[in-house]
Amino acid sequence: MHPKALLDACAELLAQVLKFDHPADAVVSRYFREHRSLGPRERATLAETVYNVLRRKLLFEHFAPSGSGPKERRLAILGFAGTRDYLKSALSQPEKHWLDECDSIDAGNLLERHRHNLPEWLAQPLKEELGGEFWPLVEALSRPAPLDIRVNGFTDKRDDVQRELELAGVESVPTPYSPWGLRLADKPALTRLDAFARGAIEVQDEGSQLLALLTDAKRGQMVVDFCAGAGGKTLALGSAMRNTGRLYAFDVSAHRLDALKPRLARSKLSNVHPAAIAHERDDRVKRLAGKIDRVIVDAPCSGLGTLRRNPDLKWRQSPKAIEELAAKQKAILESAARLLKPGGRLVYATCSLLRQENEGIAEAFTAAHADFAPVPVGGLLAQLKVPRAETLVAGEGGLYLRLWPHRHATDGFFAAVWQKS
Repeated sequence: MHPKALLDACAELLAQVLKFDHPADAVVSRYFREHRSLGPRERATLAETVYNVLRRKLLFEHFAPSGSGPKERRLAILGFAGTRDYLKSALSQPEKHWLDECDSIDAGNLLERHRHNLPEWLAQPLKEELGGEFWPLVEALSRPAPLDIRVNGFTDKRDDVQRELELAGVESVPTPYSPWGLRLADKPALTRLDAFARGAIEVQDEGSQLLALLTDAKRGQMVVDFCAGAGGKTLALGSAMRNTGRLYAFDVSAHRLDALKPRLARSKLSNVHPAAIAHERDDRVKRLAGKIDRVIVDAPCSGLGTLRRNPDLKWRQSPKAIEELAAKQKAILESAARLLKPGGRLVYATCSLLRQENEGIAEAFTAAHADFAPVPVGGLLAQLKVPRAETLVAGEGGLYLRLWPHRHATDGFFAAVWQKS
């Protein structure tokens, strides 16, 4: 594609994404379906240009008024995911001059909001939480996330799969904390690999793998993944259970559970039972009350721990939305807790960076439930032989799992664990 046409396409796609009517990845996918003639390199440039703009939206909007032409074009120029020489071949002389002026601006002279590119309602609590680590987090969130995969331990060994991927030209290293994971050096077309087709690997961030590991589902147990979604953790739990026992995958979205079906078929697991429920108090849930050994609640949340992958979330969320989510999280955790039998383990998790969705929910649940004893996550991770477990936790005595992109190279995750007396 000619550089001018590609830049025009970037501006067109940005105009659709910046309406924020739908998640950015959904808008990008729809655009690609409508423009099937685009090649892999053109798609990569389009997608990364969009995400560059979403990551640095406040900065680029600060620069944009000094340029000329449609705003979406100016933003596409600033965020263009390609070489400067290629980009400039698509620009007019005034645009080239304007871009050079923007490139020459010293970031140290910018306002904080133009450097961190976060809405103030999000930046302030993160500053209070992290202190001097706020800016390393900002830097981490400005970069794309790596691609992690989980090896299906029910059918394959991690070392064998790593060698198989290497023979296929895919470089990887073992994830530093999860015993199941590999981190890829690039982002290949995994669906074309035999390892994917036969269910030996699934895409799953290392942090998400640790949530499944922390649940510690064992052979023959009754286990519930209460907010299963597309089933990434469900599959990890089923593998840990060695395809024994009974594993329920509950979700209020039948559409999301439908996405689990092909993954489940590849995984060779037969102990998983997906079930769409109307709400957290559904009769299917009530019938299992007091019978379950392990429950993990990966609660609906703001998703702000995934900003490296989904930078549009910081512009699509709001303080009011966080309050509504917190209320929903409390209700879901209450209902899920009723499933546990004495001695059972409850895991509450989010992919949020905010205390309001994390420690705040966990502390309120502990205060209201004397029959659920908090279990320090640090000790559990050490028992599971997770390397440097003490670096993954927060709270007195390592009470909670707290993963940060700048510290652990994972998405941002939180987890709290209780045992029912």
